[in-house]
Amino acid sequence: MVTIALDAMGGDNFPKPEIEGALHAARNFEVRVVLVGREEVILKELNRHGGWRKLPIEIRHASEQITMEDSAGKAVRAKKDSSIRVAARLVREGVAQGVVSAGNTGAVMATAKMVQGMLQGVDRPALASAFPTARGGWVVMLDVGANVDCSPKMLAQFAVMGSAYSRVIFHIKDPRVGLLSIGEEDHKGNSLTNEARPFLKALKNLNFIGNVEGRDLYTGKADVLVCDGFVGNVALKVSEGLADAIVHTLKEFLTANSLRRAGAFLAKGAFKDFKRRVDVDEYGGAPLLGLNGLCMICHGSASAKAISNAIRVAKEFAESSINERIASELEEWTTTQVPSL
Repeated sequence: MVTIALDAMGGDNFPKPEIEGALHAARNFEVRVVLVGREEVILKELNRHGGWRKLPIEIRHASEQITMEDSAGKAVRAKKDSSIRVAARLVREGVAQGVVSAGNTGAVMATAKMVQGMLQGVDRPALASAFPTARGGWVVMLDVGANVDCSPKMLAQFAVMGSAYSRVIFHIKDPRVGLLSIGEEDHKGNSLTNEARPFLKALKNLNFIGNVEGRDLYTGKADVLVCDGFVGNVALKVSEGLADAIVHTLKEFLTANSLRRAGAFLAKGAFKDFKRRVDVDEYGGAPLLGLNGLCMICHGSASAKAISNAIRVAKEFAESSINERIASELEEWTTTQVPSL
């Protein structure tokens, strides 16, 4: 059984959503969950739920926690017994195959990189996020926030990692990789995209299709989009806000009068499917690719549903050996095709 370490003290409303999400995952996804944090706080919340001792759930005490207000760099160095650091240590030691946290994003990334270490050939880890497309498929975008400033070399590494992710998780045989820019033509872009393009073209086994524009995040033109973390995070947050606005606007318009309410009732199933497809809680969080071991980062306000699904996705990643695939492809592509990468 796959074991996932859960930072029980990371989220805005800890430990309630973390505990409820862990219980749901342990009941439904055949996964063992190690709850990491202050034992007395975790036990108090667990004891509100009957029968939890019969589930594959363990507690690992951690005396400290990193808050959203903490400086990520200082907290990682000073709080050596923080819940996220203890959770990452469990992955490094092989006790768990992955870690899930809704904590301070900067601190989670810094801790995971320091404690778990990086895959050979990776300079920086990248946050990947999957978006539904108009054609019914999925596009993976990375980086969506781990690295605000990137080098051309890093974007090439992101492309390799994203391509492996798309093949393993979405079973796309030869993912089309696009470079997110302000126009399709090669001469359009900034210094980063213009310098990264030759690296991407040099990776012969990469199905690089050139520049793609922002709208292609949803058209299905590419299966993988690469960009720096600043651009990716803005696109991610805009997308989340737009999805929320569409859901609320539809609800407002469809309940405006009795005739529309009747029509909405008949189309209830379709609207439920639409909401599920754009609901960020369905996917739990964003995987941090390029690490030794798995790390899923959730929103600070993540619900129990989001936590549960993040655990499920982490389990699926572990079972699919995605890290081994990424490491193998990075080694093959960077040593045989682009020695300077």
